[in-house]
Formats: sequence, C-alpha cells, structure tokens
Amino acid sequence: MLQEWPVQLFVQAAVAQGMAVIANGRNTDKLTALQKQYSAIQILAKDAFQLELTDFADSDVIIDAFATTPEKAYLHVDLATRLVSQFRENKKVRLGFILGAGSLLIGNDQHVLLSDMEQSANTNAETAVPHYQYQELEFLQLVDNVDWFGISPGLNFVPGPKAQQILTGDNKLMFNQQGQSQTTAGTMATALTQEIWQPTHHQQRFTVIDE
Repeated sequence: MLQEWPVQLFVQAAVAQGMAVIANGRNTDKLTALQKQYSAIQILAKDAFQLELTDFADSDVIIDAFATTPEKAYLHVDLATRLVSQFRENKKVRLGFILGAGSLLIGNDQHVLLSDMEQSANTNAETAVPHYQYQELEFLQLVDNVDWFGISPGLNFVPGPKAQQILTGDNKLMFNQQGQSQTTAGTMATALTQEIWQPTHHQQRFTVIDE
C-alpha cells in the first residue's frame, strides 16, 4: 500500500514483478489515471491518518512514502508512529519507509548530512523535511517488535529510469566512481521491489544510488 510519492515507476516495477498493488493517496484524479494505466492495481483514496487495520487486511508490505509541506514536516514522524502502533507484534506485515538522504553519515568523522544542510540553509523550511525524516529514523531504530525497513536515496533524488547498475550501502552517503551521489526514481523503485520480494533488511535502513 502506498502513500504519496512519485509512485508510477514503483507501480510499474511492482506490477511487472507480479505484485498485487493497492495505491493510496489524496488525489483521486491521479489515482484514477494510475489505475487506467495499470488496470490490475486497486486504488484507495483516504487520508493516511484515517487508515484503519481493515484497510490493510490484504497487505503483506506497507510502504510509507508520505509527502507534505515543510510547515507540516512533523507529520512524517506522526505517521510512522501511527503505523508502528498499529502493527506492534504483527509478524505477518512488513513496514517500509522512504527516508531522505539527510540522515545518512558523511565525512571522516561520520557526521549526519543533515547538519551540513542546516548550516548552508537560508531558512528552516529548507531543512524541515530532512530534519523530521531524521527524527523518523531515530524513532524507528528504537522499534524492535515490528518488521520495518527504511530506504534512502543519495544526495540527489531525481526523475529517471533505473540505472544499469545499482550500488547499495547501509548508513553512509555513497558516491559512485564519477563522484556522484544520485538516485533516480527508477532505481529507487527497483530497489524497493527487490526488498519486498527478497527481504534483506530487517529493522534496518539502507541506501541505494546509481552506479
């Protein structure tokens, strides 16, 4: 089940892998258009905070790719805590969280990238989302009775197809041989579907970039 994210490439990858997809979001027109393109999927148009356990009855994996304005960036944490509370001690459902790059580690001292972002930002609004996504990860790392995983892109998360080769890491910001730290939406979608089909990260966050 999906919350808001540029989901088209993920849906395409998931359907190609034979997954049954339920796409949820706030924009009914976009959901209808998505279903016309991928007729096999189901759509559900509900506010994320109004979703109940019955809405997840047929779901094995729930992907939280929530997006909001900087002014309400704290909702990233609120939604994560809500989902975790709904699935405590549930060993049948996995929770996946799309996290930003701000919580990745960088430099010889392995400091959090967010601190560099905050130093260079002109306003708090520029770092509000990575700030709360970092808090979201910190919360998840305390959760030991839910099968969750997180996935972060590289420094630049851009539209585009899957890279020919994907580099995978843990908590460190990665760079390819060209010195680039970029993840296309297609790369993210592929990595996400692979993690769903072949669970590798349990109660862990990992990161992927284009080689």
